[in-house]
Amino acid sequence: MIVSKLGFGCMGLSGVYNAPVSDETGISIIKDAFNKGITFFDTADVYGASANEVLVGKALKQLPREKIQLATKFGIAGIEPTGLVIKGTPEYVRACCEASLKRLDVEYIDLYYQHRVDISTPIEDTMGELKKLVEEGKVKFIGLSEAGPDTIRRAHAVHPITALQMEWSLWTRDIEEEIVPLCRSVQILIHDLLRISSCIFILFLFTFSFQFND
Repeated sequence: MIVSKLGFGCMGLSGVYNAPVSDETGISIIKDAFNKGITFFDTADVYGASANEVLVGKALKQLPREKIQLATKFGIAGIEPTGLVIKGTPEYVRACCEASLKRLDVEYIDLYYQHRVDISTPIEDTMGELKKLVEEGKVKFIGLSEAGPDTIRRAHAVHPITALQMEWSLWTRDIEEEIVPLCRSVQILIHDLLRISSCIFILFLFTFSFQFND
């Protein structure tokens, strides 16, 4: 899978850390990103209660689909006071994929991530259904998000994992011990998230220290 050096995370367009933007503004932002060389766009069925996928789909209608690498995700079935509700059963995987294809109004998803791993469902079962979706042409590549080394190995044994989404920054380096070497050995791309936001605290400490010592 070949993508642009920089990708565009579309989550913020539907208001997670901020107020959501209008469809007109969101489409304009996505088109501007494409015109500046970005071809990899990332969304998820949970962003904006699925509104983000609809927005991205509208933007794609105004761009050459064959030049776009589209990533979306499944796996977070809900959010409760006790935490996230995670599902990865084969039936849920297929239902989510079909729903995302409809919202995005596309025939296939370039990169389909399991947003969080369902520890109550064997990863082999989840991957088995994802493999079927690849064989049917509905998904081109499979990714995992926030997965441990053992899960990565077991998933990769069922079908090649193309990308792994993990937090990796100056502040968070723990994946370098085992996960990074593992991904290098089996040629899995690491899609690092929260690179900038995780570094804000470090920047603050550095600035404060510099001003204090000065």
